[in-house]
Amino acid sequence: METPPINAVGEKHTSQLQQQLEKNPQKNLDSTTQIRQQPQESPTEVLELSVSPDPACQILENPQGTEKQAAGLEEDSNKSHRSASELPEPLQASDLWYCPDGSFVKKIIIRGHGLDKPKLGSRCRVQAFGFPFGSGLPEGWTELTLGLGPWREETWGELIEKCLESMCQGEGAELQVPGHSGAPLRLTLASFTQGQDSWELQASEKEALARQEHARGTELFRAGNPEGAAGCYGRALRLLLTLPPPGSPERTVLHANLAACQLLLGQPHLAAQSCDRVLERDPGHLKALYRRGVAQAALGNLEKATADLKKVLAVDPKNRAAQEELGKVISQGKKQDAGLAQGLRKMFA
Repeated sequence: METPPINAVGEKHTSQLQQQLEKNPQKNLDSTTQIRQQPQESPTEVLELSVSPDPACQILENPQGTEKQAAGLEEDSNKSHRSASELPEPLQASDLWYCPDGSFVKKIIIRGHGLDKPKLGSRCRVQAFGFPFGSGLPEGWTELTLGLGPWREETWGELIEKCLESMCQGEGAELQVPGHSGAPLRLTLASFTQGQDSWELQASEKEALARQEHARGTELFRAGNPEGAAGCYGRALRLLLTLPPPGSPERTVLHANLAACQLLLGQPHLAAQSCDRVLERDPGHLKALYRRGVAQAALGNLEKATADLKKVLAVDPKNRAAQEELGKVISQGKKQDAGLAQGLRKMFA
């Protein structure tokens, strides 16, 4: 095996160093010790100015700072989690609630908590904004009792009651009402006391409440407030509809009175339906026959109107209202026939 050549210069330099060490051993020992004890700061400073330090090296060289940094990160993370949990949840499609009768749409602005909702007899702490004057609901905070009080008889009373029955405690909502072009209607339910569902009431309690509603509705009707009266009659009927068969005979009178209100409110279709409910239980009810005849005439069903009015006159020939209404129906029928005949003549001319 060949040995690689030795560098002459390196060999000469090594020999010189050995000679110096042999001459001054103590001095060289002190120098070596000083070199080991004194850190080399200059190269490190140059590196720090020219090159950014390695994060891994910093972690190894400064463990206490690393722990503080980790603690700070953990604290920031906790703060971010807390702030995220405190933010309100975004609204979804489920935050829109459509009243079954189509009278309004509720848009939930602030979600409530819990599952309980106000019932009959619940005393509600309510904040209202945007409702017009005469709505029965003062601006700001007020207390309302579901099922009781004159506030329910005002123009917006029934709508407000329906909305409150759908709200949870702490909920805030904006109501969208067809035909309303004013300021947004806002309702907040701060708190409420426990009430009762209608099915939780005894039959005697339901009948007593229904009689109160019936009496109040009659007062309002006589005072020229058919809308308020219709609300009372409707609430009385909802109470009595939950009674076991055969039900209360008062339902017949309530449906007949409700039909009278609906005719005055320009709702002939609903009035005809209310009269149907009466005549199912009492086919000879003259007021229901008369009011259904008026409703059918308003709907343009002249043959049905004539049949109902003639039934009334067959039992009560001197019924002046039925006579006048039948005369109007006959006259209207003649005009329709004349218009139809004229149209046919033009068609075949």
